Amino acid sequence: MKLENTQAQMRKGLLEYAILLLLQKKEMYPSDIIKALKAAKMIVVEGTLYPLLSRLKNASLLTYRWEESTQGPPRKYYVITENGKIFALELEKTFKELTTAIKTIEKSK
Repeated sequence: MKLENTQAQMRKGLLEYAILLLLQKKEMYPSDIIKALKAAKMIVVEGTLYPLLSRLKNASLLTYRWEESTQGPPRKYYVITENGKIFALELEKTFKELTTAIKTIEKSK
């Protein structure tokens, strides 16, 4: 088993939660989401982000609005919905439970 594969799967599992957290702060353009994730050491590429944004939108957790751009075509800005905020709270609970469980296991060595 390759370590890199397991690490990638762990990151992917947290990616939805990270995106919802970012969008709770402000609406964002996809390249800004990528920059914010990279700044947090969560490496993600457009090929991963766009399908995930579509899934979150189809699940009514996100919506978007178009904004005209002075440098090219209109831009799509993503916004978290009320359902998305509720979903993010549930993910937060799960994340805290998992973190506590791992810390408990680590301490029991």
